[in-house]
Amino acid sequence: MVAARGSLSRKGTGVIHGAVQSGTLGADLRALRKTRGLTLADLAQRLDRSVGWLSQVERDLSAPSIADLRRIAAQLDVPMSLLFGQAAAPAEEAGHVVRKGNRRAIGSGAAGLVEELLSPDLTDDFEMVHSTFQPRSEIGETVTRATQEVGYLVSGRLDLRIGGRDFTLHPGDSFRIRGEPFRWANPYDQPAVAIWVIAPPVY
Repeated sequence: MVAARGSLSRKGTGVIHGAVQSGTLGADLRALRKTRGLTLADLAQRLDRSVGWLSQVERDLSAPSIADLRRIAAQLDVPMSLLFGQAAAPAEEAGHVVRKGNRRAIGSGAAGLVEELLSPDLTDDFEMVHSTFQPRSEIGETVTRATQEVGYLVSGRLDLRIGGRDFTLHPGDSFRIRGEPFRWANPYDQPAVAIWVIAPPVY
């Protein structure tokens, strides 16, 4: 669930909006859209998506992809982390401890990759992500981003192509990606679990 949001400012206007509090991603998106004075049609046009699709997302009938979330965050002028639900932490743990059941899920997992944010928030110079690559899954396109990334494979096996070189990782292996194009695949019968550190944060 999503805890109370802090104050948000509309880019370029200096208008301060009140805190947003809601329990689902769809409700959050709807509230953020309305505070910016945007209709469904307005935001859908900016996203190059249909009004029907956006309506389904706001009613939690459809899960947006990471790319969709990135575009939505950019249009609403909020960090992507604001769009990830997280159970409220006790006051004495907030900002310091993330319990297993309180991790923020990232994206829809449609490509066979289930990611959870291990960092309490994205205010550091890096983020830590728990990634589960489902059996027989593969990324749909090569990724290139201006980041430095280090990963550690906890379990399973994972195939990586980094800068045109192919690697198969086993439990206990680690890897680094520095702004190079990369792809991943898990052609095996067991899930692969990795801890992934990315700087600067991209989610």
